[in-house]
Amino acid sequence: MPATLNELFRESIDRRLTDEIFRSRQNKQWVSYRGAEVKARVEAITLGLHQLGVRAGDRVALLSESRPEWSMVDLGILGAGAVNVPIYPTQAVDQVTYILRDSGAKVLFLSTARQYQRVQPAIARLNDAERPRLIFFEGDGNGVGTTLGDLFSAGEALRAEQPTLVEELATQVGPQDLATIIYTSGTTGVPKGVMLTHTNIVTNVIASGEVFQLEPTDLALSFLPLSHVFERTVIYIYLWRGVTICFARGVETVAEDIREICPTIVTAVPRLFEKIYGTINKRVSEAKPLQQRIFHRAIRVGREVARRMDEGRSIPLPLALQHRLLDRLVFTKWRQAVGGRIRFFVSGGAALPSELAYIFLGAGIPILQGYGLTETSPVVSFNRPGENRIGTIGRAIPGVSVRVAEDGELLVQGENVMRGYYGKPEESAEVLRTETDGLWFHTGDIGTIDGDGYIRITDRKKDLIKTSLGKYIAPQPIENLIRGIPMVEQVIVIGNARKFPVALIVPAFDALISYARSLQIETTDRHALVRHPRIVEYFKKKVDAVTKELAPHEKIKKIALLESDFSIDGGELTPTLKVRRKFVEEKHQAIIETLYPRLETE
Repeated sequence: MPATLNELFRESIDRRLTDEIFRSRQNKQWVSYRGAEVKARVEAITLGLHQLGVRAGDRVALLSESRPEWSMVDLGILGAGAVNVPIYPTQAVDQVTYILRDSGAKVLFLSTARQYQRVQPAIARLNDAERPRLIFFEGDGNGVGTTLGDLFSAGEALRAEQPTLVEELATQVGPQDLATIIYTSGTTGVPKGVMLTHTNIVTNVIASGEVFQLEPTDLALSFLPLSHVFERTVIYIYLWRGVTICFARGVETVAEDIREICPTIVTAVPRLFEKIYGTINKRVSEAKPLQQRIFHRAIRVGREVARRMDEGRSIPLPLALQHRLLDRLVFTKWRQAVGGRIRFFVSGGAALPSELAYIFLGAGIPILQGYGLTETSPVVSFNRPGENRIGTIGRAIPGVSVRVAEDGELLVQGENVMRGYYGKPEESAEVLRTETDGLWFHTGDIGTIDGDGYIRITDRKKDLIKTSLGKYIAPQPIENLIRGIPMVEQVIVIGNARKFPVALIVPAFDALISYARSLQIETTDRHALVRHPRIVEYFKKKVDAVTKELAPHEKIKKIALLESDFSIDGGELTPTLKVRRKFVEEKHQAIIETLYPRLETE
């Protein structure tokens, strides 16, 4: 078995020199990259970086949208013995400055001149000694840097002079050497650089690959950012398991790309499934009454069949016959919309609402939820194909141990656990603690483990709400219930140090406008819609319905509809699409105050 990512790449590519490794859309057509070409480009990047003076342990930053060049540059950096420092293409400018300065990056790869223009202020804040050399995938940024093509040429020239150098550089890297420093954006404070070694990632890749049950016949569509450890590790898994990787043009084109590619595997975040279901509901709301009744009947029947499948119960013959008929009328169209060949979706990055998982399973589209963190390289647990249990994050992968601390926090142990936070020994010591049976990583997540080893996350430890009456509330399960309402786009539950919890909801406005028309509310103005009494009443009734089984102190007493989406640019979301709760609460403080009595604490 390979001990480093360099060995993993070499072993993977040498057995697939004539196979298609990558595929991407260029000039309105899909272009393939064969194994021999990928190997040659990666090695040329390694040698080109060496020619520039990059040596073992040096940090090299990579700021680009996801594309084949991202992966090839990543592998080239590792081949040179350097440390890859990925930066999100949507990262805030001040954070880009911080990451470049904190990591001491010697080189910065950029995708385009447009991306350079966005982050140029961040680079300008660095002094001459801190400023990295720039290399562009496309062009040279009007002379401010060099091109990837020039790097290829320099690498090929060096190969001609020293034909064995590329192998010497790759083999000098040891299992415990740093492979990457990934700065977690976090929901508060400055980014922390997670140090992951080759061993951390390689052991995670091999164990996860076994669990995923991937085959060389699989075709994967990749659209999540490679700057996030989840999708980057998934790419390594695909390489190791012989899966062909197709890069989507972007998040906005996923629906079109998935129909063209017809993948068998797609990794995604819950947001994608919420959007797919929201789009379907919008179309249904505009359909004829009979079609609407058939659709809603299909959802009810599919959900019941999915629940029985998930719980291992038998499906009565009348229900099975209904499902078969409704599948032909409704769900075959869903499957065709995602290419018609999906074996399963993999969901990570956030909690997947169980209701959504049941609906998709009933439509013949299984979603397997997993769990991980940047600090764990990232996979901790995963629902296996054929052993899926909705509402859980599956069982721990081989080589990883998970247990529950006395306060309910999940602890993780294994070779996948990070070395620590770069330059932050105190923060590292807070989460990496040595006990009698070794080192354990404290995840900050609250959860449970059942007798079969299936893990459930109930909330983030720091997100728990304590009301002014001393009652604790876990907001995420409540938010997951509310997100299952078709016209809900985003939601956050508020209530810390208050008498009761409330919810801020961002509606799915396309669907809401169609619904408003059915009520003879003839406006498309968001400000007017979110304040219309009948619209607010509709959402409150839906919230009451989906939360009716909650304890009295957990029930949402009031709601407010927001007219603007939570976004990265707006500051409400991190680059990994996690909600910055404190920021949202501060930004919408005036609205929140209207939901509480003026003297509520008296």
